[in-house]
Amino acid sequence: MTDPRPSRRSVLSMAATGAFAAVAGCAEPGSSSSAVPFDQGNTTIDVDQDDRADGSAYTEVYGATSDAVTLVRVAENGQDGSRIPTQGEGSGFLYGDGYLVTNDHVVFSSTDVDVSVQYADGRWTSGEVIGTDFYSDLAVVELEEVPESVTPLSFAEERPVVGQEVLAIGNPVRLDGSMSQGIVSGVNRAVSPGWHDFSYPNVVQTDAAVNPGNSGGPLVDMNGAVVGVVHATQGDNIGFAISAALSRRVVPALVGRGEFRHSHMGIRLVPVDPTLAEANDLDRAQGILVVETPDGGPADGVLEPSEIENRIPVGGDVIREIDGEPILDNHALSTYLALETDPGDTISIAVVRDGEERTVELTLGERPEPDFGPF
Repeated sequence: MTDPRPSRRSVLSMAATGAFAAVAGCAEPGSSSSAVPFDQGNTTIDVDQDDRADGSAYTEVYGATSDAVTLVRVAENGQDGSRIPTQGEGSGFLYGDGYLVTNDHVVFSSTDVDVSVQYADGRWTSGEVIGTDFYSDLAVVELEEVPESVTPLSFAEERPVVGQEVLAIGNPVRLDGSMSQGIVSGVNRAVSPGWHDFSYPNVVQTDAAVNPGNSGGPLVDMNGAVVGVVHATQGDNIGFAISAALSRRVVPALVGRGEFRHSHMGIRLVPVDPTLAEANDLDRAQGILVVETPDGGPADGVLEPSEIENRIPVGGDVIREIDGEPILDNHALSTYLALETDPGDTISIAVVRDGEERTVELTLGERPEPDFGPF
C-alpha cells in the first residue's frame, strides 16, 4: 500500500516552491468566527485565537495574584524645584487597604518623589511615599486609587525552606506582568548593597529568574502568599528577596509612622574561622569576635574589643549566644536582632572572655540614620 503522506524530501521541495502558504487575515465575509484560516497546500485549518491552553498550577497562582502586582515609575525633584523625567522603574504589589509595597531603592530612599503606578489592566494612578526603610530596602506607597476587583497580597506566615517552589512576578526589563518559576535556593542570607558597611538580614535566595525591573515585586509561594519582596539579582540564577518575616515587622511600621526603628549593638565584628580560633585559643571555630566597640555606643564598656596582632584580631569577646539562642555567625546575629528585638530591649549575651565563659547584659540602642556620604 502506498503511504499517502509526503516524504520529508517532498515536503522540503513543496516549501521551497511555495506549495505551503500561510495566510494571515480575517474570517470570511459574513462570518462571526474569530478563527483565522491557515492554508496548508489544499487543506485549510481554522485556528481559534480565543481558545486557550489549560495551563498549570503556576497559571492558577498567576491568575490569583498578578492583578495585585504593578509597575512603579518614579520621578525625582530637580534642584530648581522642577520634576526630572522618569528616573527609575520597578515593581510593587498591593498590601492592606490602599497601600503598595516596593523597594526602598526603587523610590530612591525618599518621600519627596512623584510615583506613578500602572495596574495589570493598563490603568494608571498616582501615589505618595509614606514610609521608607534603608536597612530593609522596603518602602510603602499610599495610592490615590485602587481597583475594587483586586485583592491585596499578604505575607506568608511560615518561613520558607530550601527546595520550596516559588514564583517571581513583576516587570523585568519593562516586560510587564512577567512570571518566572524556581525554588528557594537558600535562607537567612546576609546581602550587602555593595557600597555601604552593612548587610540586609534574613534574605531569601532563589533561582527564579530575577532581572532589573523585578525589584519591589513579590516572590510568592504556591498558595499565593508573599515569601519575600524581590530585592536584586547577583550572578547567574541567583536572586534575592527581603523575607516575609522581616517585611511583616517593617511594613506595618512604615504604614503607621513612616519609619522602622532597628536595634543596634554598636560593635564591629568578624566571624570566627579556624585561623581566628587558633589565634585566640578557642575550642571551636564558631561565633563572632568583637573587634571594636565605638565610643558611646551600646556595647561601649559592656563588651571587650580585640587588638590586632600580625593583622589578626586577638583577645576580645567571642559571642556564642544571645538570650539562649546560638549565634553561629554574623548572619545569625543580624537575623536575631532584626526579627526578635527592639531598641531599648536588654539582651543576655553569652561570651568567651579570656578563655572563660560568662554572661553580660546589654541594652540595645537604635541604629542611626545611614551616612550615604558623597557619591
